[in-house]
Amino acid sequence: MAPNFDFADWWNKENRRGTPVVVTMENPNNWSMLELSTPEGHFKGDKDKNKNAKQLTWVMLLRAHQAAGCVAWLGQGLFALLSTVRTRFLRRGAALNADQSYKGKLYKFIKAFLVFSIFMLGFEVIAHKKGWHFSRPHLHIPNSTDVLGLMYSAYLLWVNIRANYLAPPLQSLANVCILLFLIQSLDRLIQSLGCVWVKLKKIKPEPLVQSFDSGDVEGLDSGYPMVLIQIPMCNEKEVYQQSIGAIAQIDWPKDRLLVQVLDDSDDPETQLLIKAEVQKWHCKGINIIYRHRLNRTGYKAGNLKSAMNCDYVKDYEFVAIFDADFQPQPDFLKRTVIHFKGNDDLALVQARWSFVNKDENLLTRLQYINLSYHFEVEQQVNGVFLNFFGFNGTAGVWRIKALEDSGGWMERTTVEDMDIAVRAHLNGWKFIFVNDVKCLCELPESFEAYRKQQHRWHSGPMQLFRLCLPDIISAKISIWKKTNLIFLFFLLRKLILPFYSFTLFCIILPMTMFIPEAELPAWVICYVPALMSFLNILPAPKSFPFIVPYLLFENTMSVTKFNAMISGLFQLGNAYEWVVTKKVGRASETDLVALVEKEVQSDQGTGSHQRAASETGLDVLAKLSEQPLKPRKKKANRIYRKELALAFLLLIASARSLLSVQGVHFYFLLFQGITFLVVGLDLIGEQID
Repeated sequence: MAPNFDFADWWNKENRRGTPVVVTMENPNNWSMLELSTPEGHFKGDKDKNKNAKQLTWVMLLRAHQAAGCVAWLGQGLFALLSTVRTRFLRRGAALNADQSYKGKLYKFIKAFLVFSIFMLGFEVIAHKKGWHFSRPHLHIPNSTDVLGLMYSAYLLWVNIRANYLAPPLQSLANVCILLFLIQSLDRLIQSLGCVWVKLKKIKPEPLVQSFDSGDVEGLDSGYPMVLIQIPMCNEKEVYQQSIGAIAQIDWPKDRLLVQVLDDSDDPETQLLIKAEVQKWHCKGINIIYRHRLNRTGYKAGNLKSAMNCDYVKDYEFVAIFDADFQPQPDFLKRTVIHFKGNDDLALVQARWSFVNKDENLLTRLQYINLSYHFEVEQQVNGVFLNFFGFNGTAGVWRIKALEDSGGWMERTTVEDMDIAVRAHLNGWKFIFVNDVKCLCELPESFEAYRKQQHRWHSGPMQLFRLCLPDIISAKISIWKKTNLIFLFFLLRKLILPFYSFTLFCIILPMTMFIPEAELPAWVICYVPALMSFLNILPAPKSFPFIVPYLLFENTMSVTKFNAMISGLFQLGNAYEWVVTKKVGRASETDLVALVEKEVQSDQGTGSHQRAASETGLDVLAKLSEQPLKPRKKKANRIYRKELALAFLLLIASARSLLSVQGVHFYFLLFQGITFLVVGLDLIGEQID
């Protein structure tokens, strides 16, 4: 039986006589209590009555002391929260780094809704104190003799307006959002079942051949295709060294591999550092070149397009792309390029991401849950059953012929990876996702970086959908593939998801608190979202303790995603804004081992004090790990005004829900409001300059 969160019975119940008790007490810290089945038989004498009264007084004093301690704890927590709020608003750094997106229409709408909710909460509290009940089972309109005539008329007018004009359209909108919510939940359930099927049947892509060996003794490497590796980067001062170093260690014939470092940095110091790193590896025999554009037109797409126009690219058959923070394993190419051999209609082999900093803070843990579901379920299931998925922009290998056949890199959206993937799919090319090949990378550790990344990831698909829709309709592919692209790939997962998430939980739900004639059932607020969060977290089972923060945080991020979706669909504001995701430069275990080798070589080359012969690389690694890390410069927290406005709105709505005695709604609004407050004050993730 489902737990009963509704405390209407408790709110309206009459005072009842409690269960008789006998208390045995030796001292104030040692007491016990026994319930009596028949109170009449145990209190017969005045002496016993006085004795039990004293003991009960001690118990009540102890309970009062516990209650006072609880109230003091809550008061201390509230005072700390208010102090944090005051500090955030008064700090100069917060004002200078404040979020500027509050100038948009969405923020103005939220602010107007907040003012309305504050006014209505005060009005409803007065009405409640007058004895007016406005939950539907106990609706009571007062007589004119109960209150002043003006207030009575105003309240009666408001009830008529909300019942006849506001509640019907609000309920209709809620029903539409609930329907979209159920459709999207069904899609997620089907995908999860597909993942279970893949696991049970142990389905995974297998290459048609197992080796590149040509059989020619004189030319052992002739069976290896020519591969181009591209590393696009822009002001990646924190990660360029470990990325270039990892790619230089890739196991592939040197004469059949070329590495392009595509530097779009506008910082002269960063340019010199990257150029020096490239020169260092070139001197070690790696076929690597440095390219720099004077004009950063088209961002990453323009960078890749410029590199593909080089004359020598025609000599290469495949191109592998790695963003600046990605560190592939030495066998990456051997485990991915092998799938192309004998599979002429294959355009892309996409590898999975793994993360060096997934446990760094709460923000990276929540990102890890999302991306684990994306790769384990969405990419794997779509790859197995549809041979199509969105290219992730990095850690993938493309057939150059497929890129050219699909029109090459285009600069028309901020999701050039998804753009080329859709165009290749429309031309009949197939994709493979290899879940067992992982490439190390880094998650954004600050909320500001993560927020900008999510804005680009949700604005770009809407730009692309608007541009690609005519091509999808006219493409010579099956009706099923067209339906999958339009309805599932774009509308359901890129448009409907942020729309209903924001509208249902951030707008409609608080509005129903002030317009109780429209309502959302408890299963929409609690049970179905909990089930969906459970499915999302299954690919990362160690993250189960974070299931509640994950659910609340995803609803909080719906504001950013909804705003990005609208701006991309209608080309508003910063729809085409491209901000490079800030990296910290977390070192992996591979980096530490390389550092050990470098330290050993340095000591041997300089002729300085030699380490003892018994000292191993592990000893050196242990010593290096004991060295103190350089402190990172921190900056003042930002203020996110839309999130703060919604925090106060939801907290006010939670207070209003108490008057209607709605248990589930109260708990959800309360905790969701607190989550919005934490995010609005930039208290999640790192604040790194």
